[in-house]
Amino acid sequence: MWAAMLVNGPAELLDFVLPLWAGVALGLGSAEVGVLLAVEMAVSVVVRPVAGVLADRWERRTVAAAGALMYALSCVGYALAGNVSVAYVAAAVGGAGGALLWVSVRAIVSERLHEDSAVFPKLLTAEETGAWVAFVAGLTGLSLVGFTGLFWACAAACLVGAGFLLAAPRRDGDARRTAGAEAAGLGAIGRRLRPVLFAVAMTMAAEAAVSLLLLLHLQRGFGLEVVQVAYVFLPGAIAMSLAAERLHRYVVRFGRSRVLVTASLASCVFAVSLAWAPNPYVIAALWVLSGLAWAAVVPIQQAVVAEASGAQAGRGMGVYESACLVGAMVGSLVAGALYDGANWSVACLVAGAMILAGAVVVPRAVRRLGVADVPPPAPEIPAVEEVRTPERVPVAAPAKETEGRPLVNLGRHAGLFAAVQAGLAFVDLSWVWDLLTRDLGTVLLGQVPREGVGAFVYGAGRVWAVVLLVDVVWTGWRVLRDRAKP
Repeated sequence: MWAAMLVNGPAELLDFVLPLWAGVALGLGSAEVGVLLAVEMAVSVVVRPVAGVLADRWERRTVAAAGALMYALSCVGYALAGNVSVAYVAAAVGGAGGALLWVSVRAIVSERLHEDSAVFPKLLTAEETGAWVAFVAGLTGLSLVGFTGLFWACAAACLVGAGFLLAAPRRDGDARRTAGAEAAGLGAIGRRLRPVLFAVAMTMAAEAAVSLLLLLHLQRGFGLEVVQVAYVFLPGAIAMSLAAERLHRYVVRFGRSRVLVTASLASCVFAVSLAWAPNPYVIAALWVLSGLAWAAVVPIQQAVVAEASGAQAGRGMGVYESACLVGAMVGSLVAGALYDGANWSVACLVAGAMILAGAVVVPRAVRRLGVADVPPPAPEIPAVEEVRTPERVPVAAPAKETEGRPLVNLGRHAGLFAAVQAGLAFVDLSWVWDLLTRDLGTVLLGQVPREGVGAFVYGAGRVWAVVLLVDVVWTGWRVLRDRAKP
């Protein structure tokens, strides 16, 4: 989980800043920037099935660590790139590294799926937390260290992530040999997963279309700068990081099919509502709805692919990841054509119709795989632990470990928040520090002047403060509820 957090943050940040860097540092035009991004995606699509085979035949943590190291090497390549040829090589290395890393990480997580049905929501939480923390930290430091310094920092984070993977416990050797002996080919796995692969590609196409439509509309319709656009997307990313594990409780309670239908309907409402959203603030609020829907859908998809793949989880995740990327590419092409060839309202309605179709296709695909609709609940620490004495007499011993867990998690969140805010206060970009030192009304009404990247970082700190406040209230309610139980 730590490795996923440390590497996904730089990966998401690079996807955001790479077009800016390519235009500013290398002087590339729009078409050349598109080629640079396409190189990384194309290599990633091709390598992902191969990565699945490697993850099943070799030690998965080693394969994942190799992918993280290639990610780091890609960041170093961008930092040292003086011409477009080096940038293309760095993009190709990054695409291959991403394939090795994420396919193997998801296969590693699937190893514990029979013990904890919430492992994929936990993985999504780690990934999205790393993403939005990297955005806040990276865009804060961009004005101080520049693109080169940012690339070096991303490389360092990827190296630390690779270290976590190499230090992780190994799989049992007998289990690896058994998996290799019983391994089916990629074709067999693809046929087994065919129903859900089509549904996944369709869902990703719809979501990618909505994301790109929103990006284009914020830039061209509202005239926002790139950093301001990122600020609109930030609340949704935070919502995903906070909600994934909580939404899994509803999956356990109501079943995967019902949750998938509900999430698709919510995402459809978001897409259609965009047609009449009056300003970026409303769009940011609506994007939270899309983030919550995505936080429910993605872990379910990954869990059913892992269950259906069995011992060949690496191969299953390889073809699943390829389907996701192919769907995203198709969705991006459709969104671009819609935005240029139709008006904004029609584009939103078409995207909403695509998502609505997914509400029918995706649950049926999951049922055709033959996996359980209702997963077992995530394990909980028992209130009483049985202890065996030398006389083999069971004795009840209290276990109070769960009582303080919410407070421990809140302490971690608050500590991270305080550390980041302390750093921001040194560069006069901390909203919390202004709240304590400036006129309260001026700060609350957003009348403190900020521009460019500083405005984004300052606003992100304000959103984070609100999220932490909600976390405090939620945790307090949970603690009081648990203590009130007999």
